[in-house]
Amino acid sequence: MPSVIVVGGQWGDEGKGSIVAYLSLHDEPEIIARGGVGTNAGHSVVINGKKYAVRQIPTGFMQTKARLLIGAGVLVDPEVFFHELEQLKDFNVKDRVGIDYRCAIIEEKHKQLDRTNGYLHGKIGTTGSGCGPANADRVMRKAKQAKDVKELEPYLTDVAQEINDALDEGSLVLVEGTQGFGLSLYYGTYPYVTSKDVTASSVAADVGIGPTRVDEVIVVFKSFPTRVGAGPFPTEMPMEEADRLGLVEYGTVTGRRRRVGWFDFEMARYSARINGATMLAVTMLDKYDKEAFGVTDYDKLPRKAKEFIEEIEERVGVPVGLIKTGPELEHIIDRRDTI
Repeated sequence: MPSVIVVGGQWGDEGKGSIVAYLSLHDEPEIIARGGVGTNAGHSVVINGKKYAVRQIPTGFMQTKARLLIGAGVLVDPEVFFHELEQLKDFNVKDRVGIDYRCAIIEEKHKQLDRTNGYLHGKIGTTGSGCGPANADRVMRKAKQAKDVKELEPYLTDVAQEINDALDEGSLVLVEGTQGFGLSLYYGTYPYVTSKDVTASSVAADVGIGPTRVDEVIVVFKSFPTRVGAGPFPTEMPMEEADRLGLVEYGTVTGRRRRVGWFDFEMARYSARINGATMLAVTMLDKYDKEAFGVTDYDKLPRKAKEFIEEIEERVGVPVGLIKTGPELEHIIDRRDTI
């Protein structure tokens, strides 16, 4: 069985959570692990009309047979972690979650600095969750680790060992990243980026998977890319145009209104190349073509929607295997067997 990595191809908010949730339930991975930055990224998923938003625990929590792991490269905020354990108690998360003992800890001082620093909060437009300052302390080798926090002791594990053991046994491992390609510290619109690289290579390293152990990389794109905070956005449309098209969204973590743009094919192609995409997922197709809402058969998509998917495949050079046509888990077209 393969290891699958899911990452964002734009500026975050691509709908990675809904893709991970579908894969978790449909493919039934034995392990679902979270890489990426930390609590500055919120993944949301709608289950039976109820919206769940998580910032720390893997989005595949609804797969109740899966082990849920937080990789060593991820920042952990104990306050957020325990809040989510309580929030997700109906899914028996407490008995299934593991935190790598090497994770760096976000402390209150990091959050205060993130919220009051004029450069970080004012110019860059950070979420205020403390991730940048915590990663700075990690680079300076003075950050606390999860093993130093007594309350986290029952959940500590060696995530890299667990995942590699599972792969040795032929188990399916699903790894989710955070943010998106345009926010990568290395490849994004620097300095308006997050505090580390968030491409598939780094997400693999976050959870302890070597490059030869990655079988599938799914890069997620939204039909209308969005961005929260400052920074370049070449295809951005005026807010009035977004209002007219019904494209009003707010950030999961910040609550700030998202900036909206037209699909950027050039960026998508570059993002897919750097991430090593083997497959693409496109979300919110129903926002591009309202007649596509709820369609689950590719052949039944309206012409406008189908032509858009075909153009993405042609110009990006990677097949589109998963298409979201609405907010619910079942609003999806799965073409993986046909591409």
